[in-house]
Amino acid sequence: MIDLFEFYFYEDCPYQDESAELLRLDGTGKMKIISREEGICACADDLADYFKSKGLKCLIYLKDGDNFKAGDIIFEAEGDLKLLFKFWRVSQTFLSLMCAIATKTASFVSAGRKANPDLILATSRKTHPGSRIFELKAIRAGGGDIHRNSLSDSIQISQNHLEVAGELGKLRALKKIEIEPRTREEAFKYAEMADIMLLDHLSPEELRELGPKLKKLNPKLELAVGGIEAERIPEYAPFVDIIVISAPYYANPLDFTTKIERVR
Repeated sequence: MIDLFEFYFYEDCPYQDESAELLRLDGTGKMKIISREEGICACADDLADYFKSKGLKCLIYLKDGDNFKAGDIIFEAEGDLKLLFKFWRVSQTFLSLMCAIATKTASFVSAGRKANPDLILATSRKTHPGSRIFELKAIRAGGGDIHRNSLSDSIQISQNHLEVAGELGKLRALKKIEIEPRTREEAFKYAEMADIMLLDHLSPEELRELGPKLKKLNPKLELAVGGIEAERIPEYAPFVDIIVISAPYYANPLDFTTKIERVR
């Protein structure tokens, strides 16, 4: 298993920190990552585990799902000054990104559940390469769910699958079967076979009309929609069980700053 933090920090400092070497920094210091705005924390515990593995003390770190406000310390560590200077920029960036994902997810979940208290807001596989394990954790910290973690953990028969495979025969599997029909006719044809039906690019009005008819054929069928703009979540939420979205992954980083001081 690749240690992602090793990769992140190696990418930023493959040899040595030229600035720290020029200034001949040594001794013990303290590093604080502070937020300039409110949000929801994610993945600070993962960062703390890495810091501890390098002999640094983690004095403060918020838990997944913890709320914070402007001025709050998200993460505080103490130890070798050279290491703190080596780690601070990547650490700040990492937390600003993961907390942004959690914060944005929470806002979408809140908007959707005002219209449908039972709505599941789930995110897609469109994570940034090399960051999936953390980005999915951030989604859960914000109260969201995961549509598909990978190709290996779920079955989704997409429009491309249908184009290549042709008409589906009888399908049996231990995992839930999700089908993304190409047409209204395919939706009715495969309604009884599917556990979840992904109805992309339909309007709320079309879902309001189509959904009850599909559920009449299969009362256990769950309806999902994707391919919608995030601001339209409240419009779609009353007519589906699941909204699949990628927008939280691309949330603007939260505004964090880092302070480093000498302890001795």
